[in-house]
Amino acid sequence: MLAQKALEIAVSQLGISEAPRNSNRGPQVNSYLRSVGLPPGNPWCMAFVYWCVQKACDELKLKNPLVKTGHVLTQWNKTTLRKLPKTSRAVKPGDIFIMHYGGGKGHTGFVESIKGGFITTIEGNTNDEGSREGYEVARRTRSKSSMSGFIQLP
Repeated sequence: MLAQKALEIAVSQLGISEAPRNSNRGPQVNSYLRSVGLPPGNPWCMAFVYWCVQKACDELKLKNPLVKTGHVLTQWNKTTLRKLPKTSRAVKPGDIFIMHYGGGKGHTGFVESIKGGFITTIEGNTNDEGSREGYEVARRTRSKSSMSGFIQLP
């Protein structure tokens, strides 16, 4: 139920964009960052995920089970939620994907759907080219093999 609600909220944010572009700022982007205690100007993909889950928790009157962080790999390393490897067949809509690029850099968002080896995602701080430092909330299609793993919300 939480995963479904968080995904619905993420979908409602499609098209939200930085202002100005490539600044990691803007009215809504600043809200995402504030939700994890970060100032404007920081990368915000994890803050976007946390914000969506927090909004879902508020609606469902639940405690947010995510670690309050804007750092993708901190979330992955410290979460107490179920983690799935990228090869798992148990991945489902509403799961949080994790990508690791090395050097402490990562990217994240929500799984919207799975078809074969591809995942449709909803993610913040991306763009049509799939950058981990983009400028908007967008729907993307990514190869499941490009993921490092998945976190499942209860």
